[in-house]
Amino acid sequence: MSEPTTFALALANETATAQLMADLALLIGPGDVITLSGDLGAGKTAAARAMIRYLASDDRLEVPSPTFTLAQSYELPPFPLVHADLYRINDPEELEEIGLSPLPEGAVVLIEWPERAEGALPADRIDIALSHRPALGSVARAAEITGYGKAAAQVTRLKALREFLDGARYLDAKRQRMAGDASTRSYARLIRDDGVFILMNAPRRPDGVALYNGKSYSAAVHLAEDVKPFVAIANGLRAHGISAPAIHHADLDAGFLITEDFGTAGFIEGDPPAPIAERYQAATDMLAALHRDPLPETLPLLPHAGYSIPTFDTEALLIEVGLMPEWYLPDRDATPTDEVRAEFVAMWRELLAKPAAAPKTWVLRDFHSPNLIWLDAREGIKKVGVIDFQDTVLGPAAYDLVSLLQDARIDVPEQLELAMLTRYIKARRGADASFDAAAFAELYAIMSAQRNTRLLGTFARLNRRDGKPHYLKHQPRIWTYLNRSLAHPTLAPFRDWYAANVPPPAPGTAPFTAC
Repeated sequence: MSEPTTFALALANETATAQLMADLALLIGPGDVITLSGDLGAGKTAAARAMIRYLASDDRLEVPSPTFTLAQSYELPPFPLVHADLYRINDPEELEEIGLSPLPEGAVVLIEWPERAEGALPADRIDIALSHRPALGSVARAAEITGYGKAAAQVTRLKALREFLDGARYLDAKRQRMAGDASTRSYARLIRDDGVFILMNAPRRPDGVALYNGKSYSAAVHLAEDVKPFVAIANGLRAHGISAPAIHHADLDAGFLITEDFGTAGFIEGDPPAPIAERYQAATDMLAALHRDPLPETLPLLPHAGYSIPTFDTEALLIEVGLMPEWYLPDRDATPTDEVRAEFVAMWRELLAKPAAAPKTWVLRDFHSPNLIWLDAREGIKKVGVIDFQDTVLGPAAYDLVSLLQDARIDVPEQLELAMLTRYIKARRGADASFDAAAFAELYAIMSAQRNTRLLGTFARLNRRDGKPHYLKHQPRIWTYLNRSLAHPTLAPFRDWYAANVPPPAPGTAPFTAC
């Protein structure tokens, strides 16, 4: 058991308390327990209310004190939260009656008056002890924040985050929650009189289990393990005329950034959401412009250090598609035999020789609607704001076009996909008469099959391993895209193999048919 970690700070008013709780909210997740201790009127409920409102993105949300209800549950966008008040608890055994013993799984728990349950609290928790500080003002409080057990690391990071914001002069900014993604990163808007900025909390990616030739999955497939690739690629994109966020402040070692805010204008609209054709045209043009010029393999990062962009090699691509038999097939009651696995790998290894031999460019890797912002005030391809590119690799140009035109989260009509594919090819041929349209179309089909095979496995893993079932709703769409790509003549053997060995995503989905 690690030693507790503690730091103290003064809170001049409720606004300062709200800022602290918003900062802490960036660092917590389901299963975390936060206790709020202090005398009557010390500000415990105000602190809990501030965190709940921040997580709800609603400054006016009614958050009553649970003094009489004892426990109040909230279904908040990032995770469920339980707010409890133990003031009227006389015996820790009463926790079972209010649903706190055992603690609810998959939720954050905020507990006021934790001393009433002394001895029954989890060993891993964060305690915020609040007290009056009349010498600092009538509404001032002091907060002593302690992390016990595994939560000690969270408190250490909270202290580092507060020091980063203070040094960058953003400590007094209003915080506004932003939706996260499937990674360990989290984000907030920082609102000041001089504008709105983005705070990125990007802790170093855990190494994970060494399952792939002595490497973790993230290392084997070249996912960014810290914030340095984001900074290098952002600067590199802007140098080539692409709208990536300007970086105003950075702590590269801790993984904190303050960047330009591109706003919220997206590339989709309607219910259900559908692509905005004009914006997809601009994104297609942006990729064509980026791919027509030779791009460096190493980018400057620090005055005396550079960042080498990793190559999207065959082994990485094979490991990615391997998620499908590893995670998706068992979910569909089709756990593959050793013989089936060997066939799968052999087929893919042979096919991936084609992209391995193709010219390489920057592959931003997640070039799709959630990561694209429309910048209407800018001109030409600069209207396309790109915000997620830290996993950039050197690979085939077709990959990012697949990401855009076969968006995993929204339906892209096949007619629009074909129109944009044609638009891209025309742009490339207009800049280089030797551009091979047929070879590019073949690579497009191969990378589509690779990406969508990987996504079937990725979304199954996010559900089963990470407790994120909402990703499963995208699997039928992935299945449709996969059918499209397998229609290419080069992929005829894969079409037959998948039809024989890969069941559809869910009961009721149309069966896989050879095209």
